[in-house]
Amino acid sequence: MLIFAAMPVQIYSPFEKFNFSNTSCFLTGQPLQSTEEKIQVFPQWLMSLYKLEDQPFKLLDESIATYKDLKIPCSAQVNDAFLEPLENEIAEAFAKGYKGVRALNELRLFQWAAKLMYGIVFNEIQSGIKMQHAQGEQFSMSQSILLKFSQLHMMLQSINLPLYFEEFKPFSLFLFKVNNREEEFGYRDEINTQTFALRIKDFGLILCLQDNQANRGYHHEIYEKIKEDTLHPIQFEEFSGRVFYSNYLFNRLPEYNILPVNDEIFIEDMPLRGVSSKPVFDHWVNKTYGQVLENFWKNWGFLLLEIIKDPEHPMSFLFDAEGNKISSQSILLPI
Repeated sequence: MLIFAAMPVQIYSPFEKFNFSNTSCFLTGQPLQSTEEKIQVFPQWLMSLYKLEDQPFKLLDESIATYKDLKIPCSAQVNDAFLEPLENEIAEAFAKGYKGVRALNELRLFQWAAKLMYGIVFNEIQSGIKMQHAQGEQFSMSQSILLKFSQLHMMLQSINLPLYFEEFKPFSLFLFKVNNREEEFGYRDEINTQTFALRIKDFGLILCLQDNQANRGYHHEIYEKIKEDTLHPIQFEEFSGRVFYSNYLFNRLPEYNILPVNDEIFIEDMPLRGVSSKPVFDHWVNKTYGQVLENFWKNWGFLLLEIIKDPEHPMSFLFDAEGNKISSQSILLPI
């Protein structure tokens, strides 16, 4: 069992010295016994369930890895004490489907998705460093992206440190019951906006990992109308498209105060409005939203021209022209 009590609680910041080697634990920074001390980014239980190990996974530089190739350096002690218990808790909840996920502590779901997202970011950065180094160049990324990734890593340490969010949630979570095909693994992420979606078993969930619930507020009215319904997969993908697009329009970079109190650390959110007079979300453009939907609806083959035939009212499987809910049973498309 790993015990941190002997020393003052300290947040590890890999972005300060840009430490992305395989000789330090990704979560704590502690030196590892060997470069083979790693864990899978996508947990083994999930890969086994959907036979993902050898499936292709495209990185941002267009190189192709497999799901099992994606690993992060992690101390065996940290894994045993913190990450394995988290994986077991999530696996047990997912095995029960929608009811199990709904009963989960939302923070644990956030931690699990954040660990997965950060694992992908870690691999992307390692890949970028290698590519730039091969070209004789210094690796760099924008300050705003650097801050986003750094803050995600800080929040991730709520897994292993007494780190608490002071009366706020740093994320938006949307959970639905969905009539999925039994063998389907529907996964999607956008690492720049830190948006995550998973559609498996009889549920679908979407997480905006660092928006201080702004997207939850933005979609509140629609979510309240449909959150208790069982959705057709195309309906879930439509709502998912809305959230991915709105998080792209989200134009604030949340800032936080870090308050150490005795042996605990409290994270306090700063007001999103800040000193900017701009709205928190940029203007919604239906043509751009239609392009997002075209991508999210690939399984059903709808094209942009069909989706935005009426530019003021893009195609919807959630609401009819009068704004009434569309029942999933009335949708005749395949699932």
